[in-house]
Amino acid sequence: MRIIVAPDSFKGSVSALGVAEAMERGIHAVFPEAEVLKVPIADGGEGTVEALVAATGGRLMHTEVRGPLGESVRAHWGISGDGTTAFLEMASASGLPLVPKERRNPCITSTFGTGELMKAALDAGLRKLVIGIGGSATNDGGTGMARALGVRFLDAEGRDLPEGGAALARLARVDLSGLDPRLTESTILVACDVDNPLCGLRGASAVYGPQKGATPEMVAELDAALSVFAGVAARATGRDVALLPGAGAAGGLGAGLLFFTPASLRPGVAIVLETTGFETRVAGADLVITGEGRTDFQTAMGKAPVGVAAVAKRHGVPVICLSGGLGDGADDVLAHGIDALASAAPGPMTLEACMDQGPALVEAAAARICRLLKIGQSLSR
Repeated sequence: MRIIVAPDSFKGSVSALGVAEAMERGIHAVFPEAEVLKVPIADGGEGTVEALVAATGGRLMHTEVRGPLGESVRAHWGISGDGTTAFLEMASASGLPLVPKERRNPCITSTFGTGELMKAALDAGLRKLVIGIGGSATNDGGTGMARALGVRFLDAEGRDLPEGGAALARLARVDLSGLDPRLTESTILVACDVDNPLCGLRGASAVYGPQKGATPEMVAELDAALSVFAGVAARATGRDVALLPGAGAAGGLGAGLLFFTPASLRPGVAIVLETTGFETRVAGADLVITGEGRTDFQTAMGKAPVGVAAVAKRHGVPVICLSGGLGDGADDVLAHGIDALASAAPGPMTLEACMDQGPALVEAAAARICRLLKIGQSLSR
């Protein structure tokens, strides 16, 4: 029996690799001779680098960068096993968890550290970059990232603007003369799982600003500033990207990457599955077990387990989704390639207990699934 385990992380509890290893232990407790192939996955947010490094046999790297508020942050990134691709996640350099709740202010936070990670990859000789842009603390349109790569943002008097989204209201000119020339010979894939435009009611500021600390007044200020930025950047680059789906991702970092780099935005799970060679791996498998921290109505909208199931179904491989918990609308995924659902929690438990015991609960649940499979095998005979 050949089983592929391809879970996302159980955020705040177990990494994608940790979940995959726990699933493997549970499977081997019932089917000791089974061939288990671990393919940890992610959707572009926290954990993307670790999942891609693990799946490609790569290595983790660490670089000191400037955090969202200007402090030094030791950010991680990865290099693929074949040495050709850099794996980056903006959450590691510019993510919301890096800013204490009492200091969250998207008017001043910056993506500069994300640009420094990109520069570190270029300095290492890598010209293919995969960047996950989930989990940002920022609303600066990616201008911090662009600054780190040599772009200048100037006011009407020719002075450099301070970092952060609010200052963009005074933007008059973008100077591209110092932009890192190595970008023109690079391929940049951006893992982006939202379709928001840069500005407006569905834009970066209105939809995601409040969770980063923005008041209603700040949301209006930031949205107006990004509108100014969009117009000036479009004139400077010849690219009009503000209305493109995903331009509003990560506080407008999606737009910044489209303006200033040869980036293409794609669904995060699709990039991860492609990079890990999942299609090749799933061919000939008997079963795929995927999962995430919580499966509910949102999962069917394109989250990682549904992406896994779509590939598995092309090869006629059944899929079980084993998640930390099942919420309202979880059954919706049954119309999207997932054949059965299971929860890691064996009974009523507090969220804290589930998170503390994550690996053990996943292992036990995987063993329960396999015992049911064993009964099914005997019935089929």
